[in-house]
Amino acid sequence: MWIGIAALNLALAVMLGAFGAHGLQKIANAQQLTWWHTATEYFFYHALGLLLLGIMAKLLPAFSIKMPFLLIQIGIIFFCGSLYIMSLGMPRILGAITPIGGLLMILGWLALAWQAFKQH
Repeated sequence: MWIGIAALNLALAVMLGAFGAHGLQKIANAQQLTWWHTATEYFFYHALGLLLLGIMAKLLPAFSIKMPFLLIQIGIIFFCGSLYIMSLGMPRILGAITPIGGLLMILGWLALAWQAFKQH
């Protein structure tokens, strides 16, 4: 299940990246394109991280990845999602959600570190 979710994230990141590179350039300003690029970059990095977590779950079944995975996934939705939405012209007030998503991603990686230190 974890690897499947990560793969869906990666496929979506490719689609959104392609839209940003080809479709959005005709309708967005420079700031909106920057937001889109940032969202796609972070989406890819963290989706790859989710894939690695899914692989870890297979190789190390005793190692719990549930909390880190969920925090990172929700962080992706909040962080990247808010940037994507603002890039499409929605109100900039939605940018208030972006740091929450970033915090959730950070907490996810810290939860992974905690699990690793606990295992050691």
